[in-house]
Amino acid sequence: MTTNNPVPLSPDPVTRGFIATWPNAEVRDATGRIVWTLAGYEFLDDAEPAPSVHPGLWAHARRNLAHGLFQVTERIYQVRGFDLANMTLIEGDEGVVIIDPLTCAETAEAALRLYRAHRGERPVTAVVYSHSHVDPVGGVRGVIDAQDAILRRVPIIAPAGFVWHTVAENMVAGNAMSRRSQFQFGHTLPRGVCGQVDCGLGKSLPHGTVTLIPPTMTIEKDRERHVIDGVEIVFALAPESEAPSEMFFFFPGLRALNLAEIGQQSMHNLCPLRGAQVRDARLWSRYLDEALHEFAPHADVVFAPHNWPTWGQAELSRFIAEQRDLYKYTHDQTVRLMNQGQTAVEIAEVLRLPAELAGATHAQGYYGTLVHNVKAVVQHYLGWYDGNPARLHALPPVDAGTRYVDYMGGAQALMARAHEDFERGEHRWVAEVTAHLVFADPTHQGARALCAAALEQLGFASESATWRNAYLLAARELRNGVRTGPRRSLGYDLLKAVPMEMFLDCLAVRLVAERASGQVLRLGWRVTDTGEHWSLSLGNAALTYRRAVDADMALDAAIAVSHEELARLLAHGDGVAAALTAGIAEGRVGVTGDVPRVHAFLAMLEEFAPMFNVVEP
Repeated sequence: MTTNNPVPLSPDPVTRGFIATWPNAEVRDATGRIVWTLAGYEFLDDAEPAPSVHPGLWAHARRNLAHGLFQVTERIYQVRGFDLANMTLIEGDEGVVIIDPLTCAETAEAALRLYRAHRGERPVTAVVYSHSHVDPVGGVRGVIDAQDAILRRVPIIAPAGFVWHTVAENMVAGNAMSRRSQFQFGHTLPRGVCGQVDCGLGKSLPHGTVTLIPPTMTIEKDRERHVIDGVEIVFALAPESEAPSEMFFFFPGLRALNLAEIGQQSMHNLCPLRGAQVRDARLWSRYLDEALHEFAPHADVVFAPHNWPTWGQAELSRFIAEQRDLYKYTHDQTVRLMNQGQTAVEIAEVLRLPAELAGATHAQGYYGTLVHNVKAVVQHYLGWYDGNPARLHALPPVDAGTRYVDYMGGAQALMARAHEDFERGEHRWVAEVTAHLVFADPTHQGARALCAAALEQLGFASESATWRNAYLLAARELRNGVRTGPRRSLGYDLLKAVPMEMFLDCLAVRLVAERASGQVLRLGWRVTDTGEHWSLSLGNAALTYRRAVDADMALDAAIAVSHEELARLLAHGDGVAAALTAGIAEGRVGVTGDVPRVHAFLAMLEEFAPMFNVVEP
């Protein structure tokens, strides 16, 4: 796609409405470092799937290569393929309304620049966040400056609960989730027929600057109708679906429906491999049913922040109905079998999509899969325990691995049988048994190599991009070990949006019980720019907190720091304890009372290793 001229409506929905792009959709930051590029995916130019990639995933990965500026319908445009997500631009009376400004500032700026090169220098007159994940949010400062937004009174619109849920998902369990996301998205893998080919929702993750401008307008009711820069928009809340805070939109005058992330060209996740709160499949299906009956009869196109649109009233209605039934079927049939006494593993092994859905391309597991969505439904209702007391307090992997190897006759006997099973193509089993040996003896190179080979074959056979990425990264780490990586930082904008309550939760989960045992401390915390006062209590190796009135606090010591300064300290990525210690030394964090007790408390906190082991002890 290199033409700079709008093309007629194409029968192919992936390329329909294409206007322009630039080579590889390459985006660089101010230093010249590549933030995003599609270079390396040239192997997908071949229509014939490679033997090492599932044919369905190959076709989907080829479709996700489409990049550039596309016209969706009158006044609605999308930039696709410049990020994991799509940016939607709606031409209003005075400028352009941007929905979902991508993952990072650099890709967002590039997307807007591409749009303006072909549609004119329209100012941004509103920004809309569809849901509380980073990919529709993090690029906002690439499309508008915060001070400019204030001066021009540009509304920043989001669903109820947006800020809390956006930062919450990246804070308390953020370190574990960040590491696990490497397995889900495969962005640390090389691109190629034996490596990363896709993410399901798009090609990969960009490596740019994540930003946030908090919303100035929140949608609080189930349905709200607003006119934004002359464009009528019906906002429809969909909480606890794909994200805890989510909404979709209908544009009556443009006969267009944006489903946010509740309707994509792939089966979605009810619980992603990176981890998250389990999503409610029943509610998800209900929101799609509402969209089908309220809005689809009045729409000519449905589109989303990922993949490509669906045009035609009959076609989009069928698409929404099938997406609705996909999640309802998964929910109902899982619960039916669950109530017969079957476990999550047993249900996942036998449940299949009905023929009607199995034939729908957009219902295939290119991103989520039926296997792990079934397990998420069971988790939603019953939790992790499968009801069998033999697994109520199972041995941890190292202890279990040692005993499994011993019961199998030792490492040599296990490996001999595993090699035979590998030759018979029993890769799931080989991966399981050799993983026991790896945990029993991580130095056993034969076990590591055979486990990696089995995982690699599972990856090659996976229709799901996320499963493929997970298998292949695990294989690489077994062969080459875990690469080092920098400590994770959310960046100043997201940290500034973190409520104090959530920051104190982050302190509490870093408390090392062995260091805190026997210690008692009353610590005050004054947030100088917001006027908040908090009382922290350490006892029984647990840190608790509550809002307090300054005069009521009988304290051992007190800390005073502005919320803004705290965000600046944490943004360096040195860790919470190190940041506060440095802030105290530099006078940026004030301490009164028993200063040594404060330093002793900070020494009780640990920092999480960003690249902890996953496939070995």
